[in-house]
Amino acid sequence: MAGRLRALRTQNRLSLEALAAQVGVTKSYLSKVERGLSEPSISTALKLAQALGVEVGRLFSDEVEPELVTVVRAGERTPLGGAAGARYEGIAAALPGKRMVPFMMYPPVEGPVEAFKSHPGEEFLFVHAGHAELEFPERTVSLGPGDSVYFNAALPHRCRSTDGRPAEVLVVIHDEPGAADGRVPALP
Repeated sequence: MAGRLRALRTQNRLSLEALAAQVGVTKSYLSKVERGLSEPSISTALKLAQALGVEVGRLFSDEVEPELVTVVRAGERTPLGGAAGARYEGIAAALPGKRMVPFMMYPPVEGPVEAFKSHPGEEFLFVHAGHAELEFPERTVSLGPGDSVYFNAALPHRCRSTDGRPAEVLVVIHDEPGAADGRVPALP
């Protein structure tokens, strides 16, 4: 139950304090349950399951839940469309409650550049293949295979391929902790 409880709590974006308050136990007791140092009563287990929106059996199951571990094969990525020649493919798109939004981006090839975009949170780009430029209002960063960049996504930015063919870029967006609406950001 220990690892499962922690995974479900984080998947539901609940702190130890918040879950403990919902269930009516102390933070230290809940921490002990998550670490396998204490076993909850049936009553507490039922309250935990209700607070996490799962059946109580899931808290005790040794099986790895499909939604806790998601494998997406290259040919199974979710097409997400794109504008101005860009193309996006979702990775782990079906996983609910995630804090990161991973996807593959194939930036437009050198032609017209899309408008600058920004959003709350942070963003990480890793160039898998090809060459790209990540442009900020006052700086342009050239990237090649194996290069990466991590930045505050509130800074206006846009990306394009630069060697005559679409680059393959892994992008991971993380939502702003404590954002007003608590939602994971949309794709750029």
